[in-house]
Amino acid sequence: MRVMAQMGMVMNLDKCIGCHTCSVTCKQAWTNRAGTEYVWFNNVETRPGQGYPRRHEDQEKWRGGWHLDKKGRLRLRTGGRLQKLLTLFASPVQPTLDDYYEPWTYDYQTLVDAPLGDDFPVARPKSLITGADTKVSWSANWDDNLGGAPEMGALDPIVEKLRRESEDAITFSFEQTFMFYLPRICEHCLNPSCMASCPSGAIYKRSEDGIVLVDQDRCRGWRQCITGCPYKKIYFNHKSGKAEKCTFCYPRIEVGLPTVCSETCVGRLRYLGLFLYDADAVTAAASVPDDKDLYQAQLDLMLDPDDPDVIAAARAEGIPDDWLDAARRSPVYALAKKYRVALPLHPEYRTMPMVWYVPPLSPIVDLLSEQGHDAEDHRNLFGAIDSLRIPLDYLAELFTAGDTTVIGDVLRKLAAMRSYMRDVTLGRELDASIPARVGMSEEQIYQLYRLMAIAKYEERYVIPTAHLEQAHELEEIGCALDYDEGPGMFDSSAFGEASGRPAPVSVETFHALRQRQTSDTAAGSDSMSGRTNLLNWDGNGVPDGMFPHRSEGR
Repeated sequence: MRVMAQMGMVMNLDKCIGCHTCSVTCKQAWTNRAGTEYVWFNNVETRPGQGYPRRHEDQEKWRGGWHLDKKGRLRLRTGGRLQKLLTLFASPVQPTLDDYYEPWTYDYQTLVDAPLGDDFPVARPKSLITGADTKVSWSANWDDNLGGAPEMGALDPIVEKLRRESEDAITFSFEQTFMFYLPRICEHCLNPSCMASCPSGAIYKRSEDGIVLVDQDRCRGWRQCITGCPYKKIYFNHKSGKAEKCTFCYPRIEVGLPTVCSETCVGRLRYLGLFLYDADAVTAAASVPDDKDLYQAQLDLMLDPDDPDVIAAARAEGIPDDWLDAARRSPVYALAKKYRVALPLHPEYRTMPMVWYVPPLSPIVDLLSEQGHDAEDHRNLFGAIDSLRIPLDYLAELFTAGDTTVIGDVLRKLAAMRSYMRDVTLGRELDASIPARVGMSEEQIYQLYRLMAIAKYEERYVIPTAHLEQAHELEEIGCALDYDEGPGMFDSSAFGEASGRPAPVSVETFHALRQRQTSDTAAGSDSMSGRTNLLNWDGNGVPDGMFPHRSEGR
């Protein structure tokens, strides 16, 4: 047993309201540069829907992730070295810009310079790639809030698969319309197919916390990683010629701060914490023959942080005691392994994803209420699980490789928690049979409720900080962002993200963030001295460096 630590995330889909705050703040923090206009490390999809890039879940077309060959060995769907060599310069299974979208801006200059006339001037959309006029026809969230519409919903690859199996599995009539939001980031997998696909060896998984990163100096822009990733969460920077991906906000994680998407989430639906897992067992777990066994195999990889043998093995691997304490208090371990209400996204890709989801239950409550029933009564809730507006088959295709039994068990636990805690809130006599029906005790139900409903900041984000003695090892000077004017990076304007003197992104982000959160003065006055960056300006006063300082006596 070789114990390693892995940072993970859990998202409670019942709480996502589709506000896209996480996407916007991530965009501002990481992909606001030239060449990354179409790049969204975090995006929120409406389901059913095609997703981003378009129909990324159709692995018959894109051939991402892993599969088992005839001898039961784990192999990349895209083929071996010979196949990669033949498709190195032109890959037929790689998304094109049309599958993402052609980024655009508007010709605002026309509004300013247009001569006086009877017609109102129009700011036409202009491509940020070619500079020519373009027609906007697709974007990162084109089917926002249209999940139940017949025009868009039928294009979802999961709906298409279920309809092939049963024509009546999902219908898009008004009475059966359903929709929910699915935020997505890089899964930071235990068995990343992107890393195995990279010919340059530029993609690596940090041994100290499991975050998957791209070494910008080694990346040669072959784009095989994009093909290999089944979640299509690696992007090509068309300006630098390098691959970029979600960094799990490693500069923040190293100092104990949550990721930007988690920090700014309006619904407080994200949890961050540490897993301990057996690195020697990953390949065997990803190689189980039946796709439906992959969820349990992945759970078996997660080690009990209270087990004395695990603690001894972890210490032997150099994992500090404060990290072990964080693993014991980890909310992601509790939701995924202890209570088993969080599920991995598409385990059938065999990448062992480390971003987990609590499936949505809300539509069943709405359905019962509309029919005049007591929507929180456990008798009604349990009986209606199989008639959810969101079909169990659909959720199972997302989270359990089609196993509806696991999904049903998770939803019953969530329903039991709601029903039991309603009696607690209303001061009624408590019914111990409610948690017993889902294999839980009354104390466990309460602890699950506390974690999912009223957990405080320090309970949702249990992030051990990096140790000083690891500082040299953790110097990822840029990873997805390198020095300005460094390899692949060029000055883009007089002001903005590439102005002023170069600074490592980890250093700049940390100091700017610390001042913004702890200082009463305008952010940027000290930590950003010698540099003008409006992204770190909080709107108070004038950011330092915007205008020349006045000399004394004037």
